[in-house]
Amino acid sequence: NLAHSMRREVELLFDNIMREDRDILELLTADYTFVDANLARHYEIPNVVGPHFRRVPLTDPNRFGLLGKAGLLTMTSLANRTSPVSRGKYVIEVLVGTPAPKPPPVVPPLAEAVDNEKVLSVRERMEQHRENPMCNACHRIIDPLGLALENYNAVGEWRQRDGGFTIDPTGEMFDGTPLKGPVSLREAIMARSELFVRSFVENLLSYSLGRVTDYRDMPTVRAIQQEAKGHNNRFSSFIMGIVNSPPFQMRAVSSPTEADAGH
Repeated sequence: NLAHSMRREVELLFDNIMREDRDILELLTADYTFVDANLARHYEIPNVVGPHFRRVPLTDPNRFGLLGKAGLLTMTSLANRTSPVSRGKYVIEVLVGTPAPKPPPVVPPLAEAVDNEKVLSVRERMEQHRENPMCNACHRIIDPLGLALENYNAVGEWRQRDGGFTIDPTGEMFDGTPLKGPVSLREAIMARSELFVRSFVENLLSYSLGRVTDYRDMPTVRAIQQEAKGHNNRFSSFIMGIVNSPPFQMRAVSSPTEADAGH
């Protein structure tokens, strides 16, 4: 039931921004959310009872927008612990719209805690993993983004400690911007909001076309983004930009010769 509630929360946030024709940057900054009793208990939001979802204001800035949603935090975790790598990869690829570095062909797995060995925090295990030069090139970019979200446990509950360790969410983005938790990570993404908007356009265009976009679609993506900027990034401006775009209105059709050759 909780997993269903987590998913429904994200769907309702997106649905609200779409139907009210709001600025899509609210996906990052929304100071409200939609919860039922299960999810309200999970977030420690009082005075919510029953299975009906309702809109509630958020007072904790750590819960604003997508970065504070338990569904996304659970999706980017492992079954038994958080995964800074998965969370960092989600941030850089989906929210910033930049492909993560490709891992080398042979990558040693992250050392997990085993019996009769010194217990290490997730951060310490990640630092140990990065000591391998083969791993460092990728992880020094991805890990700080995920570690900024370490105050959320594997199912998105807020915590100050991981077992016996005090959470340390500090680090730096790839450009040196200091990070000290979810709020600073959101602010860093908002400072590069054009990257988030471009990623949004690419994903929405891909969904609309039923195919993966490539470099030939980038002029269309940039044109839609620029046009939407003049309309305060309202959801409808992206929809209109896509339906009026050449890729959406036209498609390549094989010639009769090519069609006959296929039979």
